[in-house]
Amino acid sequence: MFVRDILKGDYVMKSLVLAEKPSVARDIARVLHCKKQIPGAMEGDKYIVTWALGHLVTLADPEGYDKKYKEWNMSDLPMIPKKWELVVIKQTSRQYQSVKTQLFRKDVSDIIIATDAGREGELVARWILDKSGCHKPLKRLWISSVTDKAIREGFANLKDGRDYNALYHAAKSRAEADWLVGINATRALTCKYNAQLSCGRVQTPTLAMIARREEEIRQFTPKEYYGLECTAGKIKWTWQESKSGSCRCFNKEFMENISSCIKEEPLKIEAIKKTAKKAFSPGLYDLTELQRDANRRFGFSAKETLNIMQRLYENHKVLTYPRTDSRYIGTDIVPTIKERLKACSVGPYKSVAGRLINKPVQVNKSFVDDKKISDHHAIIPTEEYVQLDHMTNEERKIYDLVVRRFLSVLYPPFEYEQTTMTADAAGQIFAARGKVVRSMGWKAAYDEKWDDGEDSGDNTVEPELADQSLPELTKGQTFHISAVRVTTGRTKPPARFTEATLLSAMENPVKYMDSSDAKARKTLGETGGLGTVATRADIIEKLFHSFLIEKKGREIVITSKGKQLLELVPEDLKKPELTASWEMELSGIARGTHKDTDFLQDIQDYTKELIQEIRQSGGTFRHENMTNTKCPQCGKRLLAVNGKNSRLLVCQDRECGYRETIARTSNARCPNCHKKMELIKRNDEETFVCSCGYKEKLSAFKKRREKEGAGVSKKDVQRYMKEQNKKSEPLNNPFADALAKIKLD
Repeated sequence: MFVRDILKGDYVMKSLVLAEKPSVARDIARVLHCKKQIPGAMEGDKYIVTWALGHLVTLADPEGYDKKYKEWNMSDLPMIPKKWELVVIKQTSRQYQSVKTQLFRKDVSDIIIATDAGREGELVARWILDKSGCHKPLKRLWISSVTDKAIREGFANLKDGRDYNALYHAAKSRAEADWLVGINATRALTCKYNAQLSCGRVQTPTLAMIARREEEIRQFTPKEYYGLECTAGKIKWTWQESKSGSCRCFNKEFMENISSCIKEEPLKIEAIKKTAKKAFSPGLYDLTELQRDANRRFGFSAKETLNIMQRLYENHKVLTYPRTDSRYIGTDIVPTIKERLKACSVGPYKSVAGRLINKPVQVNKSFVDDKKISDHHAIIPTEEYVQLDHMTNEERKIYDLVVRRFLSVLYPPFEYEQTTMTADAAGQIFAARGKVVRSMGWKAAYDEKWDDGEDSGDNTVEPELADQSLPELTKGQTFHISAVRVTTGRTKPPARFTEATLLSAMENPVKYMDSSDAKARKTLGETGGLGTVATRADIIEKLFHSFLIEKKGREIVITSKGKQLLELVPEDLKKPELTASWEMELSGIARGTHKDTDFLQDIQDYTKELIQEIRQSGGTFRHENMTNTKCPQCGKRLLAVNGKNSRLLVCQDRECGYRETIARTSNARCPNCHKKMELIKRNDEETFVCSCGYKEKLSAFKKRREKEGAGVSKKDVQRYMKEQNKKSEPLNNPFADALAKIKLD
């Protein structure tokens, strides 16, 4: 038993547990033996378990304060509520009423907050309590995984709810500040330029980084460079510049002269250097690192990876809490490592994990450090039994990444001996390099499938010497040069962002932004860059859905709308320093060292300055994607836009909000080039179209697939279309999100 019965009158007093999601509530209810089903909750002898559905309560829309705000008028800005109002979200109002009923039961003595252990999780619960007017005593369940063991231990160590008051004030301040800046600036831009424009302290600097990369590419002038390779003693030697060690030269004539000079000359080995080296495991995953890897390896978007992780955490319970910014575990987790190894010792991991289970666990500061953990530790496997056959293919891929990282940190370093040889031919330096593996170490966790190719997005890095198999040679040996070849190449511009590299840029924006302010740079590093691990995926999705960016293959490019927005938006909102300063303040509020009232007063003053700047600006906005197709609702011409996975026509009138999908990227592959085809609907006929020119009607496609033994039923197509619709949910009003539920953090 976790608590004693408290008798009050004729009642046996109970504790009400408030979880964030139904799946977590079910797990808690099972552990607490709450088997009785009641509306919106589950009840037992000592506990009642209920749940939110994410946020049940949110900040009121502007029109909730004054009906005049239904009309968007510049003269009404800035909107600054004197008293913040909370409203129940209509779509989940029934569950809110169920939760409220349980809160005010006479036999409920206290509330146990069991929402996600973090700033936003605290806000979910506290807003419900504030809106309902419930003031019963609070306790806090703070756990990083939802296994039965973690739940039991968490209830055995409940915290005083008052200990998290400061965290709530930080969360509340963030939400109110985003409302003030996001909604006011969005309305001001939209009214000023009569276009659907939105901005925010995180999304706008992110857009600015994409624009800056595009400008770097546009201004880049490729240059031809040359290198020289020769073969001597069955080894490929590469020319190196004597001072810099560079393997390339921009003077073609100079390189051709060297080529002519060395053809008849011997090559003499001048030095042989052998160095024993160690390479350590890349470290455990936080959410951003996992999203990067999943995008680079599998093409998953940041949002897809987060959704998959959430299922592995909530439904399968095989991985710990996903929304973490730490890549370390605490000393309290170390005693559980053996149990976690046993749990994931299945299928392809059985032999790799088995070798660790039978030995003492070796830990070090590279992945165990209490000082480097904030709210949650790194993403690792739980102690829950794993059933791989119950996972989807996508879930298996993400689980595989996490498990192999977890196993790899428990293995010793990868050890190898690197040999570098330098030689002389006609006074020129040539080099060759080789590697001999001494111990696979942590790479054994990857079954020799380790891929260390980093997608850095930097194409200007000096190429390194390639490793090759080298025979045993001695200093002073000479060889005849049997072949000489002048190599050529062209310098490349920086690569466009992919979701993987954009996540890296958001995490470390100092690399991509101009800032000579040392304090600002330090602040950015301390606050973790733009946004948080939990919100970056949503920010990227929002930029796609606002048609400020689009995809070409895996590359992200800025649209004309995005470029124009950056010319119109106030300069401050394009800088990551703004988010950094906010996060520093919010962290101080969460620690209790800063006052939320002071922070919000500063935000109100800043909002007034923003509106004044927008009001006085003299820019213009022009739609460059206008079509001749008329909107069926208002008659105005529609705009052609590219969604993340589709092409659409949307109405230019922000108040109309009409949109129509005209083509959607499918999972069907072209029989000629094997690329994914678009599914285009014209009238009542649907046709697959490939970029290579191949076309095939949907009806013909189904017949062909049936003949190939992979029949596609009408039900399959309907299910597929339903999934596609989920991926690009239409927004009846593109500004609904900006008005009511804008989240820019």
